[in-house]
Amino acid sequence: MDSFNLSFSDTKEAFKHKSDAELNKSKLIFSIFKFSFLVNHGPALTSFALKLRLPVKGIIKSTVFGQFCGGETIDECDETVSKLWENKVGAILDYSVEGDESDENFDQNAAEIMHTITKAKGKPYYPFCVFKPTGIGRFGLLEMLDAGKKLDSNELDEYYRFKGRFESICKTAAENDVRLFIDAEESWIQQCVDNLANEMMATYNKKKTLIFNTVQLYRKDRVEFIRKSIGDAREKGYYIGFKLVRGAYLEKETERSLEMNYPNPIQDSKLNSDNDYNDALRLCFENRDCTSICAGTHNEESSLILAKLLHEAGIENGDQRFWFAQLYGMSDNISFNLAPHGYNVAKYVPYGPIKSVIPYLGRRAKENSSMSGQMGRELSLIVQELKRRHSKEKG
Repeated sequence: MDSFNLSFSDTKEAFKHKSDAELNKSKLIFSIFKFSFLVNHGPALTSFALKLRLPVKGIIKSTVFGQFCGGETIDECDETVSKLWENKVGAILDYSVEGDESDENFDQNAAEIMHTITKAKGKPYYPFCVFKPTGIGRFGLLEMLDAGKKLDSNELDEYYRFKGRFESICKTAAENDVRLFIDAEESWIQQCVDNLANEMMATYNKKKTLIFNTVQLYRKDRVEFIRKSIGDAREKGYYIGFKLVRGAYLEKETERSLEMNYPNPIQDSKLNSDNDYNDALRLCFENRDCTSICAGTHNEESSLILAKLLHEAGIENGDQRFWFAQLYGMSDNISFNLAPHGYNVAKYVPYGPIKSVIPYLGRRAKENSSMSGQMGRELSLIVQELKRRHSKEKG
């Protein structure tokens, strides 16, 4: 067996797609995240400035928007997608518009998601498409469904419209032979999403895995959920797919459990989340005859675990059942060090009108300021690469 020599510390490889100017801009952006006032109030102030039509759009687009988003439209993302693919990294176009909860907006979002699917058809540089259920249906409606509340006739009609959009997106993916991620939501609306995801997988994953559910391993109950889901898939004869993430709503989950006096569904420590994440990777890998996985993680240890599992089992790095994914603008040291070794790697590339993507950018800023070591790691790697280039020039 060949030796296993994967490393995520090679900054030359990690940033070879970026110029000095681009790296310096990234350095400035990650440095700004140290200022809590800007992180906490920046999104609201930015939205207010845009409403007043102050001339800030250009600044936002060339800085934080450019760091984490591919463009305002699908076509504007083409340059970003091409650049990623030159380095053997695929793109997952993510329409990241949030806020408006009208039926008209939900229909428009569903149509845009289906547009990303038809654009991805037959193109290896678009390995997955994705949608967020609350982008096509009202949060409060899903909350009522999960709580088991009886819907009135108007709410029932609303639910059928939501389910219709959900099914249309999955059907479009299946008809175009495009893999599709269903994003995860807060725990108190997730059961409704899981039920629909399982229904869609049972319908469209008869021959191979096209529809993937997303599992947040910062929840205490998710390894058992994965085990049960795999058992159901075996029993009913369909393939199953999981995008494994740690989780996106930690503060909201904790606050709600305290307010409503129920046990916090979130793990008691980061170590527990890490352990469950890695256990989930192994569980899915053990069931690889019917299970495909995407390790959606910025965690180096978890990425190495999946890579080692492939190596130890003698499975090709590029086996299509196994993928790695990171957010665009983050963890380039993982993405661009995996890709040259032939692993399947993709970046989530959010896009949408700047004013509508502000909530997404706000979350990225908070994530980078609060995630354990994330901001410091991103910044230190950038500084390290700039120093390497500078010393090379001097030498």
